[in-house]
Amino acid sequence: MPHILRSTQWQGGPAARTVGTGAEVVVGVTEFVTHRPWSTLSVGAAGLRLRRTWPLTPGAVGMWLWVDMGPRMNRSGSITVWTAHEHLLGFVARPDHRRIVSDHRDRGTLRSAAWTAPFTSPAALRESAWRLVSKTAPWPASSG
Repeated sequence: MPHILRSTQWQGGPAARTVGTGAEVVVGVTEFVTHRPWSTLSVGAAGLRLRRTWPLTPGAVGMWLWVDMGPRMNRSGSITVWTAHEHLLGFVARPDHRRIVSDHRDRGTLRSAAWTAPFTSPAALRESAWRLVSKTAPWPASSG
């Protein structure tokens, strides 16, 4: 069975209306690979719960959640867009986010990457991030 990557639709955040074309934004990609495929469901459910409160985060421009529907179905993650690195770090430090990371720490391996890019459209940003998700581009050596 081939891998089928699925993602949610773009969900705009509070800063989506204030970011103009050409403005520099921060794109963040996370990938969580579970040790056991049956753990993927609880990780995905936690991501969906976090997605409900995500639009309240200052500096949030937009996001997608994604899942690999391959034979093992053990990869999932997010693509997020922020107005500045400080806002991305503020989200990572939120108690609800830290709790999810802590709850799933021993269930798999997390890696992430972030870079700045000019904002042209959500679709263009997703396309560049999707290269990591789809494994058509290598993850940066500094991803952790």
